[in-house]
Amino acid sequence: MKKETVMSDKAPAAVGPYSHAVKSGNLLFISGQLPLRDGKMPEGIAEQTECCLQNLGYILEEAGSSFEKVLKTTVFILDMEKFGEVNEVYGTFFRENYPARSCFAVKELPKGASVEIEAIAEI
Repeated sequence: MKKETVMSDKAPAAVGPYSHAVKSGNLLFISGQLPLRDGKMPEGIAEQTECCLQNLGYILEEAGSSFEKVLKTTVFILDMEKFGEVNEVYGTFFRENYPARSCFAVKELPKGASVEIEAIAEI
């Protein structure tokens, strides 16, 4: 299968040597999205989660996909006590026919973020 990289001008630039996403066959593998907007990070976990998902949406759109075609997400958060707040915002982006999901509490995330979200989607 042919591998094709995807970059979106609407999503923040990658903070390392990686692509926003990679297409292979009919699958799209989206790198973890940090909550960056215009180079700044929102304060609260709910706002950060919304920003991560908006950035994910820009990449889905660029690749010709959508939230409805997301098969699996992985959510990384610093504090599992904030899971409810993350889940509430997450539910506004995924309303039915939910994707599979994993959520992990991690020690630290790049740029001091409180949440990061990656995804696999169909194209």
